[in-house]
Amino acid sequence: MKKIVLLAFCVLSFGAFSQAQNLKFGHINTNELISLMSDRDSAVVKLQAYQNELEETLEGMGTEYNNKVNEYQRKQNEWAPVVLETKQRELQELGQRIQQFQQNAQQEMAQMQQVLMTPVIEKAQDAITKIAKANSLVYVFDLSAGSLIYYDDKVSLDLLPLAKKELGIPAEKVAPTQLPATAQ
Repeated sequence: MKKIVLLAFCVLSFGAFSQAQNLKFGHINTNELISLMSDRDSAVVKLQAYQNELEETLEGMGTEYNNKVNEYQRKQNEWAPVVLETKQRELQELGQRIQQFQQNAQQEMAQMQQVLMTPVIEKAQDAITKIAKANSLVYVFDLSAGSLIYYDDKVSLDLLPLAKKELGIPAEKVAPTQLPATAQ
């Protein structure tokens, strides 16, 4: 009986070992790939033009602010108190508008970068996926991020259900999408 069990174990082990030998892995540095794409170059040119436009607007606002500060410093002793107060408020409001513009410009630059780079990244991802499938790769590792960017779910075993069973976690339990309001 022990010989049969040992023989069965050897056959199963050999089968698992030979199947493991067929697994193919791949790797790529997506940052390097994207940096080589002409689509990225076009996106960078558009992003730079947008940035230049925002910088010119900010520079104009800064020039206006500096001119008003200089005028204020030159004439503050000549102005009536009501004019002086109005000019101070005007300078304060302009300073706040400049600060708000800077914050908005940073957000808009980030959004524009995302809008312009998303199609480039997706194109690179599609190419990687196509190559991975054509070469029957099970996993593709991104060397630039150290993350897994492709896997063949027909060949790869999802260990989560097995780990749930091993740890006594109910199969129907799922990870929470957000923490309750009371937990902080």
